[in-house]
Amino acid sequence: MDGSAHDPGDVTFDFRELSARDKYKLLIGTVVPRPIALVTTVDPEGRINAAPFSFFNCLSADPPILALGVENHPDMRFKDTGLNIRLTEVFTVNIVSHAIAEAMHVCAVPFSPEHDELKAAGLTAMPGKTVASPWIKEAPAAFECRRHITLELGKSRQIIMGEILFAHYHADVVDAERLHIDPARLDAIARLGGSTCSTIRDRFDMSTPTLDDWR
Repeated sequence: MDGSAHDPGDVTFDFRELSARDKYKLLIGTVVPRPIALVTTVDPEGRINAAPFSFFNCLSADPPILALGVENHPDMRFKDTGLNIRLTEVFTVNIVSHAIAEAMHVCAVPFSPEHDELKAAGLTAMPGKTVASPWIKEAPAAFECRRHITLELGKSRQIIMGEILFAHYHADVVDAERLHIDPARLDAIARLGGSTCSTIRDRFDMSTPTLDDWR
């Protein structure tokens, strides 16, 4: 930390000198809110895994690409999600609403691979239409994905990009004619720093001005 060359109210950090844990703490507390992906996969034996990830977002609409940041275990073994995607090439991203927030939290418990997180959380696995991994009936929206590319970031993390092949929505969430999503019905939650989450219930509109408006 070095604030000597800045206003007395500024605090600066040289990321080249910080530990991985300290960088993580600063990033998750600053880059907010982050959407939560409850990712469902299956292993080659067909066993279902479900785990939440907040290093997640959409990167492209054409092609439709989602990205997950998946960290390895401390001993560098792949987590079940990363390993299953590596072996099967598919996964499903389920959007977490406020109604299933507690169930999502159960899926974060470090169960053994043979333990079905969805059953433990009281969630319903529905057969995928285009991929082997299931989608979650209680999720307001879900995207079936095929692995597009995996970026290896050092030895501890992968960025997994998936191409969306198929989408599921609750009928009251989307206007099927106009393709507009009702954010109140979606009622998604987001991750802040530490264990803190937030809703999207407080919203405001802010249209991009034209050049004439700005003038």
